[in-house]
Amino acid sequence: MSHVLGSRPAGVRQAQKQKTRQALLDAALRLLEEQSLSSLGLREVTRAVGVAPTAFYRHFRDTAELGVALVEEALGSLHTTLAAMLAATGDGEERVAGAVQLIASYVRAYPAHVRFIARERHGGVKAVREAIGGQLALFAREVADRFATEPETAGWSEEDLLMLARTYVDHMVMTASALLETDDEQQVTSTACRQLRLIGLGRDHWLD
Repeated sequence: MSHVLGSRPAGVRQAQKQKTRQALLDAALRLLEEQSLSSLGLREVTRAVGVAPTAFYRHFRDTAELGVALVEEALGSLHTTLAAMLAATGDGEERVAGAVQLIASYVRAYPAHVRFIARERHGGVKAVREAIGGQLALFAREVADRFATEPETAGWSEEDLLMLARTYVDHMVMTASALLETDDEQQVTSTACRQLRLIGLGRDHWLD
């Protein structure tokens, strides 16, 4: 026999390992609703999952690495949302409203992930701060590349395109954070639309 009697096939073991890893991420995210990553202990996480503390190290070196994985989980899928925002057509009003509604939909779908990013963006774990900063920088690069193809920003320098892109990305994060903390989504989205229109006016006249 090519494997030890009673052992599980490699595919089953890999699936179980992935399931445990995801369970650790999910448990950490729940625990982080009420505390920062710097105060989270790995024993809390493994206790919530029901595995031995030593099992944690089969998946992550420490809670900082777990936090980086949460950043990738929270922001990685946002690239698709961002692409949809950038590809939106129609007049300025429609595009602005569509962008804000996409942000609101994401917050409604993934509130724990958004709260984690909002808290840890300036939190006490350097590796996680850097991971968040890296993802936001990627978003800004994607937005700047899109702006470079649009007539409203024709003739802009690379530096100015990135500055504008970072302004939009910062606004996206600010709006998501505000939506988490409000009971009046309509008020927040209305304000966000007005802010985007103001940014748009500045964009239209930047080279005047």
